[in-house]
Amino acid sequence: MTSIAGQFPDVIAILPAAGIGSRMQTPLPKQYLTIGDKTLLEHALDALLRHPCVREAVVAISPDDRWYHQLPVAADPLVRVVTGGMARADSVMAALRRTRSASWVLVHDAARPCLHQDDLCRLLAITAHTEVGGLLATPVRDTMKRAHAGAGIVATTVEREGLWHALTPQLFARDLLITCLERALAEGAAVNDEASALEYCGYAPLLVPGRADNIKVTRPEDLALARFFFSQLATTESA
Repeated sequence: MTSIAGQFPDVIAILPAAGIGSRMQTPLPKQYLTIGDKTLLEHALDALLRHPCVREAVVAISPDDRWYHQLPVAADPLVRVVTGGMARADSVMAALRRTRSASWVLVHDAARPCLHQDDLCRLLAITAHTEVGGLLATPVRDTMKRAHAGAGIVATTVEREGLWHALTPQLFARDLLITCLERALAEGAAVNDEASALEYCGYAPLLVPGRADNIKVTRPEDLALARFFFSQLATTESA
């Protein structure tokens, strides 16, 4: 473990978990749905904290959250909690303010429980040759259609060459991420993920090929798929 940790800098993980997940059509936020005896949030945290260079995590929750403090992870000394905001970027900023000693931060979706350790290691390895950072991503495989605005009809087919699905974790130099998020938010830019804030400020994050089974639970049918993928992950990593 020590030799592995020595290859990477110290990193702090951030999990924005203040969303309500309305598309899941469930009575509780999607990050608190379960696979086995743990919530999606706990599985996401476990995958990050299993790596020896990730020395702590900060979870940003809603001020109305009724679930987090009932979880065993709430007593974990490696996990801190902050109050998040209305938007993802606000929650990430709230967590970043608690990471002053970290030079690098990982931001990971709280409802993305199937992260493989080999993907995480490959992402962390980019710190040896970038001062910006990057994100896990997968090339688009399907034919892509653009719809007419506000209508469910095709406007055009989009060339998929060069298109990637953005995944998480996303890994960035802490100070640079703060600067870019602050500017993007102040100027009203659309910030869909952390990489988009850096892109807005003229930086080009690295695309690190990741596994397609690193899915985010967003819709009801995603949970069954995540449970299947997680069972395969557990089998692989215990072998």
